[in-house]
Amino acid sequence: MIRQEEIALVIDSQRDTFLNQDPGLIRDVLSEIPVVDSFATIITGIRRCGKSTLLLQLLQRDYQDAVYLNFDDIRLSGFETGDFTRLHREIEKRGLKVIFFDEIQIIEEWEKYINQLLREGYKVFITGSNASMLSVELGTHLTGRHLSMELFPFSYLEFIRFKEIDNADNAIMDYLKTGGIPEYVRNGIPVVLNSLVDDILMRDIAVRHSVRDVVSLRQLTAFLVTNIGNLVSANRLVGMFDIKSPATFLEYFSFLKDAYLFEFIPMFSHSLKVQARNPKKVYVMDTGIYTENSISTSDNMGRRLENLVFLHLRRKYKHIFYYKNRGECDFITMEKNAVKEVVQVCLTINDENFAREYNGLLEAMQNIGIEEGSIVTFNQSDTFEKEGMIIKMFPVREFLEK
Repeated sequence: MIRQEEIALVIDSQRDTFLNQDPGLIRDVLSEIPVVDSFATIITGIRRCGKSTLLLQLLQRDYQDAVYLNFDDIRLSGFETGDFTRLHREIEKRGLKVIFFDEIQIIEEWEKYINQLLREGYKVFITGSNASMLSVELGTHLTGRHLSMELFPFSYLEFIRFKEIDNADNAIMDYLKTGGIPEYVRNGIPVVLNSLVDDILMRDIAVRHSVRDVVSLRQLTAFLVTNIGNLVSANRLVGMFDIKSPATFLEYFSFLKDAYLFEFIPMFSHSLKVQARNPKKVYVMDTGIYTENSISTSDNMGRRLENLVFLHLRRKYKHIFYYKNRGECDFITMEKNAVKEVVQVCLTINDENFAREYNGLLEAMQNIGIEEGSIVTFNQSDTFEKEGMIIKMFPVREFLEK
């Protein structure tokens, strides 16, 4: 239990700190934040991707006065469900109708309080770093009364604006290694990304989901980071890291995905059973995390490029698949049950790999029934036509502008 006076002190302290922050680079998605009366706006994303800063930019642009409260504060570690009554009295006392809550999902039954605020005419903005906890709780108590959006680390275009550099090959190489976590882009200190991964594993997964075997969770995470772009299967991993059950692997995969550390994409098929029983390809949600947490002795630039293209597509589409039949293709994206893009990624196209990459993409296009596809390379361009189908080869710096 926390007294109202203590809550007031935390609100005042956090607000002073919050408002004195540098708003930094104005994010591209600032204009896309959904704001509708009587609806809560939910912003989710990996820790330290800039959610709080995005709230600050929104506040400075549209709301001069608002209550801001970050629940991930040691002074609020004793906050209980009953304390929402005291928090509400403090909000009423201040007479402000716009509320910004950071990481509120760590408090039990928070969604009931949000529902109350909406009924009373408050405008509410919420951020959180766990997609599943937010969606499950919102689906139960705020059905039809919330609008969600995801925030990712800096995109490539945001990255070059932040660093004030030109869109060129050396910028692409820098981004492949650095990624887009704002604090790491700013200072390049490895501990930023090391501690980020540790915070996710301990606070977002081990504590919240009562995971006791943290050592195995860490080992699995290092393995997945190192194997970006590769196929992973719970059944095939059984016995590794002292984990004996496929169900445990699947559970850990789910936790890691919900915390926005990894994404696992299924094989393209119209059958959900086929998707479920085939291995999934794993990608990390920021290439800088690979730089600082991979245990590989190789730079692995081809896999990094594939991961980078995945992140670009993931910003646009939620449904992404890989294709595998006689040939293979890296990405098929879908929106509203329609295929939007078919994309192959290869660091450098040469005589040895051209047929494999080209034929895999063409096969996917033919089987799916789409007439245009893309091959993304580091810095090569070309166009190929066959039987009415067009394949365009893009340097990645051009593809990322699409």
